[in-house]
Amino acid sequence: MLDWTDRHCRYFHRILAPSALLYTEMVTTGALIHGDSGRHLAYSGEEHPLALQLGGSDPADLAACARMAEAAGYDEVNLNVGCPSDRVQRGRFGACLMLEPGLVRDCVAAMREAVQVPVTVKTRLGVDDHDSYEFFSDFVGEVSRSGCSLFIVHARKAWLSGLSPKENREIPELHYDRALRLKNEFPQLTVVLNGGIRTAQEAMHHLERFDGVMLGRAAYQTPWVLAELQRLLEPGADKRTREHAVHAMTEYLGRQVRDGVPVRHISRHMLGLFEGLPGAIRWGGYISETAHLDRLNSRLLQDALEHMRSGSAPVHGDDIEWAAGK
Repeated sequence: MLDWTDRHCRYFHRILAPSALLYTEMVTTGALIHGDSGRHLAYSGEEHPLALQLGGSDPADLAACARMAEAAGYDEVNLNVGCPSDRVQRGRFGACLMLEPGLVRDCVAAMREAVQVPVTVKTRLGVDDHDSYEFFSDFVGEVSRSGCSLFIVHARKAWLSGLSPKENREIPELHYDRALRLKNEFPQLTVVLNGGIRTAQEAMHHLERFDGVMLGRAAYQTPWVLAELQRLLEPGADKRTREHAVHAMTEYLGRQVRDGVPVRHISRHMLGLFEGLPGAIRWGGYISETAHLDRLNSRLLQDALEHMRSGSAPVHGDDIEWAAGK
C-alpha cells in the first residue's frame, strides 16, 4: 500500500507472521529507472518471501524493472492494475489500465520473458461504469493469455474520479461472489482474494473457497490479526506474544537508529499493535506524542510498553492484556 508498507513495516509484519508472503508498496517504473533504485529496492533479508509491486504501463520499462527486482533477490514481481489514486491515473498505471487489457497482457508477457521469478497481477473488479462480471472476466481472460496464472482480486470496482483512495477502499460495494465465480470459471488460475477482510476468522472462511487471501488495511491498522491468522494456519507454530514483538522491534529499532533512521519512521507502523485491548490508547498515544521529541530514542518502544503497564494491571494469559487503564 502506498506510503504504508515500507521496509520497516514489512520487518514488523514478518515478526508477526513468519509464513506470510509480504508485498512492497507500489513502486513506479520511473522511480526505479530514473530515481534512487537502491533505496526503492532495499529490504532486510528477514522479509523473505517478498514480492515487489510495480506500477507502470510500458512493457520495456516493466521488463527492465522486473529484471532489477530479480537481481535484487525478490521472490515475485506483481503488477498493480488496481490502485485508483489520482497519482497513478496521471502516470497511466494502476486501475485505469483495466480499460486496456491488451496493453496489460503485453506488459505481463514482457515481464515474464525477462525473469524467472513469478509475475502476478493485482486487479479490481472493474472501473467506473465498466463494472459487469463480463468486463472483469474478459479482462482476466485477456491478461492470462500472457501466461500469468495468479491474480489478486480486490473485490470492489474502482471509481477513477469523485472518490479519494480511502473512499475507494470503503464505498464501492464488495462482490466476493464475482471473485468466486472467476475462480470457478477459470480453475487453472490461482485466485487470491483481497478487500474488506478484517479478522483472522474471516480470512479462514475465505480460504475455504479461494487459493489465498491478501490483507491490507487490517494488517496495518490491527496488525495482530497477522499473528492470529498464523496461529490458525499453523497451530503448532511458536505462539509469540505482543511483548515478544515489542522486544524484537526494539532490537531492530536500535540497529536502524545507529544508521540514522528516525524512530518515527519505524514506530508509526506499530501504533495498532494493542488495538482492542485496554491500554491501547496509552500505547499509541505515548508513541505519537514522544517519537518526534527524540528522533534517535532507541528505547521508545520499551518506554511505551512501560507507560502502558503503569496505567494497567496485568492479566495472566498467553498474551499481554491489561485489566484497566486506557
